[in-house]
Amino acid sequence: MAAKKKKTLFSKFRTWAVKLLLIFFAGSILAVLIARFVPVYFTPLMFLRAAESVFDGEKPKIVRNWASIDKISPNMIQAVVASEDNLFMEHNGFSFSDIEKAIKHNKKGKRIRGGSTISQQTAKNVFLWPRRSWVRKGLETYFTVLIEFFWTKERIMEVYLNVAETGEGMYGVQAASKTYFGKNAKNLTKSQAALIAVCLPNPRKYNPTNPSSYIQRRKNHIVNLMGKLNQVRFD
Repeated sequence: MAAKKKKTLFSKFRTWAVKLLLIFFAGSILAVLIARFVPVYFTPLMFLRAAESVFDGEKPKIVRNWASIDKISPNMIQAVVASEDNLFMEHNGFSFSDIEKAIKHNKKGKRIRGGSTISQQTAKNVFLWPRRSWVRKGLETYFTVLIEFFWTKERIMEVYLNVAETGEGMYGVQAASKTYFGKNAKNLTKSQAALIAVCLPNPRKYNPTNPSSYIQRRKNHIVNLMGKLNQVRFD
C-alpha cells in the first residue's frame, strides 16, 4: 500500500514537472518571438539597478532611448564587434576560440576577460539576471540558441546596442551618445564609438569622456582593429 502511494506521488510530481517544463519552453519561445519584433524597453538588469537605488535611499534612474539599427552609426557596430566579438557574423551564438582565450588569459591573474559573444550577452541582458552562476549560464546558453534561431544577426545587434548598460542608470548607445558626446548615435565618430565600446565591460566604473590610461590604450587598439576587420553588413 505504501509503495503504491509512493508511486502515485512520484507520478503526480513527474506530471507537474513535465507541465512546468512545457510552460517554460512555450513561454520562453513566445517571449523571444515577441522581442524579435517589439522594442525592448525594460530588462531584468534595469529592474535590479532601480531596486538597488531604492534600497540605497536614492531615486531610481533609468535613461534609455531606443534607436533602430539604421539610426546607429556603422562605427558603433564595428566598434562593439572589434571590442566584444570579432566573429559575430560568423558564429552561431558561441565562439569556442574566444572562450579558450579567456580561460588562458584569466589563469594569468590579470584583468578578468569574458568569453561571451554578443549573442550571449544579448540573451543575458534581455531575459536573465547579471549575477554569475551555473544555472544562469545554462539558461543563457538556452536563450542564445533561441535568439540565434528566431532572430537575425541584425536584430541581435540592434537589441544589444539598445539594452547594454552604458553608465549609471543608463542603457543603450543612443542614451550614451547623447549624454557623453551631445549627439545622436547615428553621428558617432570611430573614436567616440570605440570609447563607448571599451567601457561596456564595466560602464559604471569607466567614463568615455574621462578615460583612464587603460581605456585610452584600449580605445586606440579598437580603432586600429576596426579598420582591419571586415565591415559588418547585414544586407
